Amino acid sequence: MSEFEEKVLSLLEKINEKLDKLLSSGTKTSQYSSQQSTPAPSIIKPSEIVEKQEEEEKLKEKPPVEGRRVCPNCGGTAFRTEEDKSHVLFQQGGIKYFAKKYICKNCGTEV
Repeated sequence: MSEFEEKVLSLLEKINEKLDKLLSSGTKTSQYSSQQSTPAPSIIKPSEIVEKQEEEEKLKEKPPVEGRRVCPNCGGTAFRTEEDKSHVLFQQGGIKYFAKKYICKNCGTEV
């Protein structure tokens, strides 16, 4: 994990501790909720939101397809081929044979 992510996690843990203290000492919250006419909304901890986002990201990731080219940017498997004029493989009888470059049809990333 990067230094930034570690700082964010430590701050989230501190927030969770403070929320737990507030929830456990129900005197202040009960006085506040008695003044309101509507019931207090359920409290969602920030760490729970982060965990849900991480789970959603894992579900979005597609497993690699074996034996096929996969785009590193979008995960697509549809490519168009073009000659890579900057890379000559060999020349025979005055004819140059160029390498191919594969370009993703979805996002345009060159692979």
